[in-house]
Formats: sequence, structure tokens, C-alpha cells
Amino acid sequence: MMLHDKFGRQITDLRISVTDRCNFRCVYCRSADPENYREHDEILSWPELNRLASIFKTLGIRKMRVTGGEPLVRPGVEDFISHLRALGVEDISMTTNGHLLADRCARLVSSGLNRINISLDSLDSGKFERITRTKSFASVMNGIDAVQSSTLAPAKINAVLVRGINDDEVERFAIFARERGLIMRFIEFMPLDGDRHWTRDVVVPAAEVYERIHSRWPLEQIPHHHSETARKYRFADGTHGEIGLIAPVTQPFCGHCSRIRLTADGKIRTCLFSKEDHDLRSLLREGASDEDLEIYIRSVVMEKEEGHRINHADFRPPTRSMVFIGG
Repeated sequence: MMLHDKFGRQITDLRISVTDRCNFRCVYCRSADPENYREHDEILSWPELNRLASIFKTLGIRKMRVTGGEPLVRPGVEDFISHLRALGVEDISMTTNGHLLADRCARLVSSGLNRINISLDSLDSGKFERITRTKSFASVMNGIDAVQSSTLAPAKINAVLVRGINDDEVERFAIFARERGLIMRFIEFMPLDGDRHWTRDVVVPAAEVYERIHSRWPLEQIPHHHSETARKYRFADGTHGEIGLIAPVTQPFCGHCSRIRLTADGKIRTCLFSKEDHDLRSLLREGASDEDLEIYIRSVVMEKEEGHRINHADFRPPTRSMVFIGG
């Protein structure tokens, strides 16, 4: 019953985007242009998401991550997490920008959330405003504090590094991890920005981040599962905190990929950089049975791409930016 692709990879992780709406406009993700969200009836309803989650669970999906857009802007997300917990999903996580997190953390915990990732691309409030195009720095920091005081601790903090914007904060982020006892993850900038400004020149390689931190605070690698996206390190001096490096551009991990994505408008994406979507929403709304949907999902996963091809001459970025794909 398990999902496999034609390269023999077992698919156990599903990213579920519950909305394409977001209250941030981060430069590496979303355009600053006027809103271009899908209409509400184009987005999967909660009953539709509940049904699909159940089917994916039957097909062997063990980990489900709730994403957006910003998942906390859609009312009902805690109830959805409760549904995933009732289904018996082993690992339920969320990626959030943290703006609404301080007030929602306790409800997320009681709903059954296991882990949480919070985006934080600068520790300087002014720079944070320029990157996110918001004035939400204090709210995000309050959200991190709430997580660190909950059973979700330690929080995973995600920083997308962009040369000339926040690459000067690597060491400061490492200190943040050491002082707060949290997991600081550095992610290479990928060609998924809405304004299409990505070039290789602005990518900060994970190897550079490692050398900069390791030269000041020696790091020890933590064993990891081969399908995990991050290479994880602890501080050799025993200080609490952890460093994670995610290098999809300079050190692709496609050969061990175990994940697929479900977009808010009901499309399966077998790779973050897929050239095409696979429409589940239409099947759902045309009366397909669970068996029909299972057969379709298996056929789509079987054709999962071997890799994202960022480093090939024929690479072309997907037509959807990150906010419409879902992290």
C-alpha cells in the first residue's frame, strides 16, 4: 500500500497548503504587486482537505506539514490539525511566519501539533521590515517566545539567506540559537520568488555558512535520516542550540526525496520545481470515489521527477511562486 515512485523512493511526507493567502510579502517568495489570490471556491474546503488527508494516510503518508501561504490566516486550522491527529498521523508539523503565533500557540499544542517552523530572516527589525514588507518583527519574536515556553520547543527558525540582504547575520543567528536553545536553520535562496529576481550570485552556499559558524563555534554533525532535507549540527562546547543547513541549490538531496505537495487549490506537485500540477480538486468535485483518487495519486507519484534540475542548463523556474506552491 505504500507510495513509491519509479526511482524506488518511498513517499512518506506530504506538505499540505491550506491557503495561498499571506500577511507577509517576503522578497524571496511573493511579489509586491497587487493581490492575485485564488477565489475562495477554488481553494479546497476543510471537508475536502479532511478527506484527502485520510486517503494519503491510507497510502502510507506518515508525516504531514501544514503550510500556506500563511496557514494561521485561515480560520479552522486547529480543527484540521485535530483531524490529522485523529487519523493517527505520526508527525504533524507547521510552517508559519509567526505573526499570529503568540495567541495561537496553546491551541495548536492542544490540537496535537508536534513541531513548528518559524520564518525569521533577520534579527534586525528594520531589515526584517524590508525583507517581509511588514512591521511584524515584535509579533514574530513573541511567537518564538511562546513556542519556547511550550511543548513544541525547541522551535525551528528558518532563515533564507540572500547575498547583500541578510548574509551578514549568519554569526548573529548562531548566537541567537546558542542563547535561546533553539534550532537555527539556514536555507539557500531558491528560484521561487514572485518578482523573478533570483540569480546564482545572490545564493549563499551552505558550505560558506558552515565554515563561518564552525570557525567561531566548532560544530559536530548530528546523525540524520537520509531523506531529511537539513544537515544538522550541535555545538561542540555543549552549548544548547542546533544549526541546520538546507542546500537545495549547491548540494541537492533529490535522490533521497520522500515528499510531495498538495496546493491549496487541490493540485499535487511531485517536486517543488514541477513544471505541471496534477488536479485532484476536479476529481473530488466530479464525484470520484476514494479508490479512484488513490489510483490517480499512485499514478502521479510514480512519475515523480528524478530531480529539480536547478543546476542544469535547461532549467526553467516553475510558473508558480512559493506562496502559491506551499512550503
